[in-house]
Amino acid sequence: MDTAHTASDAFHRLIDPVFDLLSQEQAGQIAGFHAEAELQDKIQQLAEKANEGELTPDEQAEYEGYAHANRFLAILQAGLRRRTAGDPPVG
Repeated sequence: MDTAHTASDAFHRLIDPVFDLLSQEQAGQIAGFHAEAELQDKIQQLAEKANEGELTPDEQAEYEGYAHANRFLAILQAGLRRRTAGDPPVG
């Protein structure tokens, strides 16, 4: 087994049981969640400034926070979608 697969299995063994704590309605709400338009616009503005190398240190920290939250949410949503599609849990 390769290292990436082992890490993925370990991650899912810990996280997948958390999904069982959610009702179908809650899981659906999380799976379909999108940030409000105003926040999406703010993140887009920070992304443009980042691409131009014009972020202040505070903006860089804020942008990194959004990036971390986005990765977490994407993983959470993918796991919920996988489970609601009937795929067996990983691990």
